[in-house]
Amino acid sequence: MADRQGRSRPVMRAQVLRTERLTPHMIRIVCGGEGLAAFRSTECTDSYVKVLFAPDGVTYPDPLDLADLSPEQRPRMRTYTVRSFDAAARELVLDVVYHGDEGLAGPWVATLTPGDDVLLVGPGGGYAPSAEADWHLLVGDESALPAIAASLEALPDGALAHVYVLVEDEAEQQPLVTKADARIWWLHRSRGDDLPAAVRDAEWPDGQVHAFVHGEAGFVRDIRRQLLGERGVAREWTSISGYWRRGADDEKWREEKAAERAAEEATAG
Repeated sequence: MADRQGRSRPVMRAQVLRTERLTPHMIRIVCGGEGLAAFRSTECTDSYVKVLFAPDGVTYPDPLDLADLSPEQRPRMRTYTVRSFDAAARELVLDVVYHGDEGLAGPWVATLTPGDDVLLVGPGGGYAPSAEADWHLLVGDESALPAIAASLEALPDGALAHVYVLVEDEAEQQPLVTKADARIWWLHRSRGDDLPAAVRDAEWPDGQVHAFVHGEAGFVRDIRRQLLGERGVAREWTSISGYWRRGADDEKWREEKAAERAAEEATAG
């Protein structure tokens, strides 16, 4: 059986090797195991996987292909950026924002122990810093921080990057390692900082910018308007996406995004 697009979707079954609390609201999961033999890294620094959560009472076979599941067996999914993958050690690192003990992913990530299974599909991705750009703009909240960190590590020596990251407070800041000429501004919700305002007031170097703007849909929408409308940045020099929307769980947000995309296509047509 295949999915609606006729595609097979095999699932990788990894095991938790260890976890680490990076900040009060960021938990690192290191996965390994023979199930990751099929994992193939992309060149994207926003590479991601989808973690699968089976419905209550459903046990999946091994091996598993999503295309073989009936509608009532299909899992809920949460998307996480691949912070790193070590093919030789067969270790996959995911940094997960922890929102507390409510919802789907919060209780899961807080209670993981070594040996627990993690079911994955992917990876996907669509962005890596362009070597043709004169400078780089990286903007995001906690959900985009793993991709921003990976992007900074990928930039070559001396590349110019302006980085704006919104987190709750100073305790949520993380060390960011790079060879680039990176100028990093940490913004804090606790003191009322605002990403769109910070980007609007930012220094704007000469030359071609390559912009990465990901995170909560509200600020992403505002900054998209700034870049494409006010700054005149060509769409092909941007990677802009709402990872989540305030007040909506992942399923509802995917539905809203699909509806918005359909409306945009209808308008453009």
